[in-house]
Amino acid sequence: MSTRRILKAVLIDLSGTLHIEDTAVSGAQEALQKLRSSPVAVKFVTNTTKECKRTLFERLQKLSFDIHEDEIFTSLTAARNFVEQKQVRPLLLVDNSALEDFEGVDTTDPNAVVVGLAPEHFNYDTLNKAFRLILDGAPLIAIHKARYYKKVDGLSLGPGPFITGLEYATDVKAAVVGKPEKPFFLEALRSIGCQPEEAVMIGDDVRDDVGGAQSAGMLGILVKTGKYRLGDEGKTNPAPYLTCDAFPQAVDHILYNML
Repeated sequence: MSTRRILKAVLIDLSGTLHIEDTAVSGAQEALQKLRSSPVAVKFVTNTTKECKRTLFERLQKLSFDIHEDEIFTSLTAARNFVEQKQVRPLLLVDNSALEDFEGVDTTDPNAVVVGLAPEHFNYDTLNKAFRLILDGAPLIAIHKARYYKKVDGLSLGPGPFITGLEYATDVKAAVVGKPEKPFFLEALRSIGCQPEEAVMIGDDVRDDVGGAQSAGMLGILVKTGKYRLGDEGKTNPAPYLTCDAFPQAVDHILYNML
């Protein structure tokens, strides 16, 4: 493992890395405080589409995490930016609690399809409406394509399988805006004035967090919490820079070996 880079920033995943729903990962709050005492910038990057940024921030506050709302960069924000850049009117397949982040976006007579995690909308009629729009030329925009995520009661399907089904049925490839896409990581780094070679990413998803970050030029640390499953560290090439039991151990490695 090379540790000769000058480290200026740490990007941190949220769900599965710092918390699982309303339960914090053991020792995560204290580890974040230790990291903040070092000379590195911190940014929280998440694919969470179950709730808007404000609700997510309030959840983290209740768990006693030292986080400021403007430090959180979400795939919902990236999706809204993409929709506005393309000047399209989306059919929003997102959880109702996430709609706040699209407030003001014109959704009348949709000519695009945006898909996040939306269990209450993943029914035949709604998916068929999306299918027909895409067949008529509407672009398919995936907020992210995670296969699954961790809930308190176990692993649950993410939006990826439903997006892949729409891709298969329409023969159209989705434009992905969240992790693991390189532009997502670069936009997060730009907001704190850092280059990829000056940053490390900590997350529980070997593909979207670690693989995406390393493809963007960062180092990736995989934690064995959240959605992690035995053997995940062998599923990307290159392999994770480091695999740790949990976020506190990742922070300790950074503080004692990378600064």
